[in-house]
Amino acid sequence: MKPIEDSHILEMFAVEKTRNEAFNLLLKKYQQKIYWHIRRMVLNHDDCDDLLQEVFVKVWKNLDKFRNDSQLYTWIYRIATNESITFLNKQKLKNNTSLDDVSSELAENLVASSYFNGDKLELKLQKAILTLPEKQRLIFNMKYFDDLKYEEISQILGTSVGALKASFHIAAKKIEAFITNDEIDY
Repeated sequence: MKPIEDSHILEMFAVEKTRNEAFNLLLKKYQQKIYWHIRRMVLNHDDCDDLLQEVFVKVWKNLDKFRNDSQLYTWIYRIATNESITFLNKQKLKNNTSLDDVSSELAENLVASSYFNGDKLELKLQKAILTLPEKQRLIFNMKYFDDLKYEEISQILGTSVGALKASFHIAAKKIEAFITNDEIDY
């Protein structure tokens, strides 16, 4: 079965009678991708579920205002990214901690999570990613895990392609150094 086109979803959403069906199609098409994007940023399953719900509430409320000047997925992705960053910033303020402390707490939660089923190398990769500054982490996740093109990331983050490539390269080098470090940190 051929995936439904975004333009068709938007046309259906514009008609009151088919609005709910259109939104269900949109959820079916993008919910899992957006879940994993948020999850890689906040790591905690429950926080991710809450954020995912907030993202799609915002999508529902604003979909009729979508201007088609970017891809629908890119627009939803931007909302998810902004919600996740806002959440992480609130965590920093609430706990009166630095991003490094929040990253440390996220790493501890990841190890203790019953939802994490990766092996030791995956755990080390996730810990390495958590050592990155927030923007590098975001760019690395978008490029490595979500396989987004630099042009798409540029639209989402409002950053030049050249700056993104440089950030990704630096992030990859830091992760490589962390993983190949002789200290076994499991």
